[in-house]
Amino acid sequence: ADCDWVIEAIIENLDIKKNLFDRVEKFRKPGSLISSNTSGIPIALMSEGRSEDFQKHFCGTHFFNPPRYLELLEIIPGPKTTKEVLNFWEEFGSKTLGKTALVAKDTPAFIANRIGVYSIMNAFHLAEKYPVNINDVDALTGTLLKRQKSATFRTSDVVGLDTLAHVAKGLKAACPKDEARALFEFPKALNHLLENNFLGSKSGQGFYKKIKSESGSKILALNLNSL
Repeated sequence: ADCDWVIEAIIENLDIKKNLFDRVEKFRKPGSLISSNTSGIPIALMSEGRSEDFQKHFCGTHFFNPPRYLELLEIIPGPKTTKEVLNFWEEFGSKTLGKTALVAKDTPAFIANRIGVYSIMNAFHLAEKYPVNINDVDALTGTLLKRQKSATFRTSDVVGLDTLAHVAKGLKAACPKDEARALFEFPKALNHLLENNFLGSKSGQGFYKKIKSESGSKILALNLNSL
């Protein structure tokens, strides 16, 4: 009730997020800003059923993981977000938070994840098709392409494979006529990791696994064929 800004950053599940907003709306003060850190759930769907004051002050503020290092901040207005709120986020995001603040349309996965998750899923399928290992793929798809050092598989582990899977599944559902829709099918290795709850860095292993011993530590990489 005392907050000027409430930001939601919980699991990528629309029903769970809306349940949280039910509880938030009982206590928030009128005029306070509400935003979601969703990676791709439509802002319009999250604001459905909320009061007019809530909807006018609600939008997506999508930070990228880890937010202390990555500069991009996507600002996604809902259907009733006011121009004043949008202008505030652009200025606050860039001048106060020091981010590159971009206004995105409320389209499937917005800007970066529409491109990034497509790229990641494409690399997953190519790595399964050709005789390469995940170290090779990360060596080729990171700094050589002027992208982040964590490249493809390591980035997926950092983001969380469950989050990646939610966005990919959402894109497949939201883009029924997209010519690249088949890429959002999960490859064998990703299904294996999800089924075993190997979700990346937060669970201790994903495509990579760090092993510690008395002599030091080493990083193992998943064999995409034998798993």
